[in-house]
Amino acid sequence: MNVSGRIALVTGGGQGIGRAIAEKLGSYGADVAIIDVNLEKAQEVAESIKGMGRKAMALKVDVTNLKECEEMAEKVFKEMEAIHILVNNAGITRDGLILRMTDADWDAVMNVNLKGAFNCTKAVVKYMTKMRWGRIVNIASIVGEIGNAGQANYSASKAGLIGLTKTVAREFASRNITCNAVAPGFIETAMTDALSDKVKEELMSRIPLGRLGGPADVSNGVLFLASNAASYITGHVLDINGGMAMQ
Repeated sequence: MNVSGRIALVTGGGQGIGRAIAEKLGSYGADVAIIDVNLEKAQEVAESIKGMGRKAMALKVDVTNLKECEEMAEKVFKEMEAIHILVNNAGITRDGLILRMTDADWDAVMNVNLKGAFNCTKAVVKYMTKMRWGRIVNIASIVGEIGNAGQANYSASKAGLIGLTKTVAREFASRNITCNAVAPGFIETAMTDALSDKVKEELMSRIPLGRLGGPADVSNGVLFLASNAASYITGHVLDINGGMAMQ
């Protein structure tokens, strides 16, 4: 699962799962562009990857803006001379029951989680097409497969991302570009840290492996899909959920 010599671009790479993915790819030999709306956090991750002896750069980008995404891709390609791997990880939540969910809550989540992945894919894939090699990995979610009360917008965005994944896989397979998704279950992040012990216990009772996942569980799956070890896998959704949902 070596990715030496590859150039990776990770959106939402400044913290949480995105940071774990960026650092994992760096530790396995990739040079990494970290994209985030928080430039300071992205720069911290870039310095961490440089400490591994790899090249890294940090960029502040609003993934909902196609023009910014195109400028981002052009800058990364010029400075790093290639883009081999794209990880669409940027995402937000604006939870609420349907009857209370506002248009703004719906639109914000759909714009970042789904439109953002579309924009970044559209901006980056043309460079992969020229090289006739590429790995696109989208970070979906278990709730995009099974739904979740209070997360109509988030669930819909992640279900849409799975559909986008399969379409991109079909459109670009002839150019040796694969597109897959990982669908994490409940992962230990700042968001889950805020949950009460009672809620965490209830969650873990629904997970056959009896624990929440860690960012490394997700980053290991991304590393696999981004490597040559997964060269014959495309249009696939890799569930990383401790058995909470089985297909």
